[in-house]
Amino acid sequence: MPKLSLTMKEGTVVQWFRKEGETVQKGEPLVEVLSEKVTYDVEVPESGVLRKILAIEGSNVPVDQAIGIIAAADEPIAEAEVSVSVSPDLKIEEVLTGTVKLDEARERVPASPAAKRLAKELGVDLKEVKGTGPDGRIVEEDVRRFAEQTALMPRVREIIPLTGIRRTTAERLSLSARTAPHSTVIMEADMSNAARLREEMQLSYTEMLVKTVAAALRKHSILNATLDGEKIRVFEDINVGVAVATENGLVVPVIRNADRKSLKETASILKELVEKAVQGKLTKEDLTGGTFTITNLGMYGVDLFIPIINPPETAILGLGRVVEKPVAANGQVKVKPVMQLSLVYDHRIVDGAPAAKFLQTVRQILETNAFKDNSGLPPSL
Repeated sequence: MPKLSLTMKEGTVVQWFRKEGETVQKGEPLVEVLSEKVTYDVEVPESGVLRKILAIEGSNVPVDQAIGIIAAADEPIAEAEVSVSVSPDLKIEEVLTGTVKLDEARERVPASPAAKRLAKELGVDLKEVKGTGPDGRIVEEDVRRFAEQTALMPRVREIIPLTGIRRTTAERLSLSARTAPHSTVIMEADMSNAARLREEMQLSYTEMLVKTVAAALRKHSILNATLDGEKIRVFEDINVGVAVATENGLVVPVIRNADRKSLKETASILKELVEKAVQGKLTKEDLTGGTFTITNLGMYGVDLFIPIINPPETAILGLGRVVEKPVAANGQVKVKPVMQLSLVYDHRIVDGAPAAKFLQTVRQILETNAFKDNSGLPPSL
């Protein structure tokens, strides 16, 4: 398993392009690997025969661990080279000689004959049973206890493995929730001017918010930072990530130096990134280097939600839907389009007042359309 990025610790084998026993040529695609939400085609390092596939599709493998063996057709393969997890009752020679297929070896579960017999009678899948015998071996009592417990549980229609992008997302957001004390401030923005500009320039609200946030981060740079041990590192570059939902999970492509790009450039780049995300063609460069994230659920009819910070960033801005409602101003009530903005921030780095001032700036830029060009903040700010 190659190390495809500085932070990569393991990769997921997505798809093998060759089968065991096939001849492979140096430089041709051999296996597709997923790392940190990006897929790569790993090339054949040396020409030969793909003698053994050691990591089946869907398996997670640590960096530098063998996932396959390429050798000459008649070259002996040492047992030590076969790094595959097998059950205690399976001999390694069976895998080497091919008398047992690799997927069969993966499926074997250590269990006593009585446990297997009872499992068959009760219709219990031994892979779901936790063994209490020696070396985790499943005994008859384990099967009986599992059957009794599951009889009281709701029936399972489908089991979806937590792999690939979904697994990476789960790990990163769990890390964020455990390590960063999340706090939230919420404001309502008058979207009257933004709505007119949206119709005029055929833009999305997300595109407008990328420019708005980039301008606000120039003034409130502490929100454009990360905590590194006992040091807060404030970034010079303002790279705004936008959360995009795909069939395989959530990805966050990044618009680099968003504060230096025009509104039209921003819109064009974001459209391209979203298209690549949907097609599963985002590169490592598209997904790395973000300093702040925006996530929008307004298109799903959501008014307000509290997102989780995308580590190692300091904050994330959640966008609700734009909805018309009566607003009181200057002694009068008018119906206006409004949007709920929720800023979630790492309280280790930012206190409530600076976070509120940042969100206030975001609202004022948005309400005055000051994001329309690169002039930055309106004079009053």
